[in-house]
Order: sequence, then structure tokens, then C-alpha cells
Amino acid sequence: MKLLDKAFRLLGSKGARYGVPAALLLAMTALPFFLDDYALHVLWNAMFYALLALGLNVIVGYCGLCDLGYAAKFAIGAYTTGILMKSFGWNFWLTLPMSILVAVITAVIIGAPTLKLRSDYLAIVTLGFAEIVRITARNLPITGSASGLNAIARPSLFGLRLTKISHWYYVFLVLVVIFVFISNRLRHSRFGRALAYIREDEDAAQAMGVDTTRYKLYAYMIGAVLGGVTGSFFAVTMTSISPGSFDFTQSANILLAVILGGMGKIPGVIAGAAFFAIFPEIFRDVPIVGNMRMLFFGLLLIVVMITRPQGFWPERKRG
Repeated sequence: MKLLDKAFRLLGSKGARYGVPAALLLAMTALPFFLDDYALHVLWNAMFYALLALGLNVIVGYCGLCDLGYAAKFAIGAYTTGILMKSFGWNFWLTLPMSILVAVITAVIIGAPTLKLRSDYLAIVTLGFAEIVRITARNLPITGSASGLNAIARPSLFGLRLTKISHWYYVFLVLVVIFVFISNRLRHSRFGRALAYIREDEDAAQAMGVDTTRYKLYAYMIGAVLGGVTGSFFAVTMTSISPGSFDFTQSANILLAVILGGMGKIPGVIAGAAFFAIFPEIFRDVPIVGNMRMLFFGLLLIVVMITRPQGFWPERKRG
């Protein structure tokens, strides 16, 4: 573990702060020329979880709130896009502003009365809200009921219809870069420092003049927007969505990726999401082990949480 800490400190040095991400981005850009569709799909899945983890990181990692229903955030974006495209014939790119608007409205409705409370009330409310969204989607005709929405049209970008997995690989790679940029700007802004104060000691932050309720609501709204945008792209990538894709297990997986990587640390969150998505696939075709790979994965998670409770790559203060 000491070697791991030294490696992460080296990666966090000034010399590697920009060189390593640039080299990694260049390598990720070249990968589709060397990998098959299955490998690209696994990497796409890792980037999908990275997007969701970065959105939840604003709520959990930056602000210290506990959200157990983050799947509802990207479910709202997915169903907003799916309904507008299937029922009203909207262009995909025009549905994105609507997904953002609906995500903000729902975040205000849920967060405004709840974020004034302390303790675990938000966790209970978010968990209940996620179940309300899932059950509502399973019963409404406009959402396709239990079977969901199918045959959602693939969009076009600059005249190119996005039908191949390599197309979506690059789209999600660009989204990851955008989300990382937004997260980094938030973290080093005045707003991000206020969230850090609230996370560390809400009473002290309030005594220093920070409007804790307002800042927590803003963090909750930003996390909801990032989740909603990810859900919109998820809907057109998969071309079908159903309530089963947004259950509590999905919310737990996203939260686990954030905690496993290191709450508040952008590279750590991405590493946690990548580990969570890629590790089980490595042993899928291994005899005997492949059938029990999720068991070994669970045991490994327990070991990691015992030996590194702060996550793989935590913030320096938390480490």
C-alpha cells in the first residue's frame, strides 16, 4: 500500500499533472484502431460509469451529501429523451436542453425541502425518490410500462449517423473530457471551496457566512444535470430503455465506484469506475473462475475497503 501511495503522489506531482492525462487521452483516442467491438464496448461501459460517477462525485465527494438514488437522475434524462423522440418526433440534440431542465426541476423539488435537514434524511429521500421514478416508469403508458421504450432512433453528428460502437466510444470519450473539465473547474472555484467547507464541517461553514442550504442545493442540481445528460446519451446509445436499468443496484454501483476510487478526487473517481466496469470482464472467459467472477469481485472489494477505506486515490487531505 505504501508503494501505491507513492505512485499516486508521483502522478499528482506538477510534472505529471498535465503530461499523464494528455498521454492517456492520446492512447484512448488511438485504441479503436487496435481493439475489437467487444473490447470497445467494455471501455464504453467504463466511460459510462465514469460519467455517472463524476456527476455523483459533485454531490457525495465535493459536498459530502449521501445520495442513494442517483439512478433516478439519469433515468429522468433517459426517459425525457426517449419520450420526446418516440412520441413527439424531436431531434436528439434538441432533447438535451429539456433533459437538463427536467433534471433541475426535479432536483429543486426533492432537494429544496430536504437539504435543510441533517443526518441521513437526504439518503432516505433520494432512495425513495429513485423507487418512485422506477415504479412510475413501469406503470405509465407513455414510458412504455414494464417493457420500456424500444427502437429509439440513433442521432447524426455532422452528417454522420452514429451507429457503430466506435462512434459512441468517441462520443463518450469527449463527454468524459467535458465532465472532467467541469468537475475540475468546480473543485477549484469559490463554489467548490464552499462545498469543501460544508463537507468538512457544516456548522463552521455556516458560522463563516456560507449559505449551506443554497450551496447544497446547487451541488445537488449540478449532479442531477450531469446525470440527466448521461441518461440522454445512454438512451440513444442503447436504443432502448426499461425500468430495470434504473434500480437500486445501479445506484449502489455508481456510489461504490465513487467510494472505491476516492471521494472528491477526479482521477480516483474515474479509476474506481473503470475498475468496477472492467475487472469483472477480464475473467469472464476464464474456466471455472468465469462463473464465479462476481464472487471474487465482491471479495476483492471487501479487501480494498478494509485496507484502503479512503479509496484507491483519495484527496491528499483525506489520504
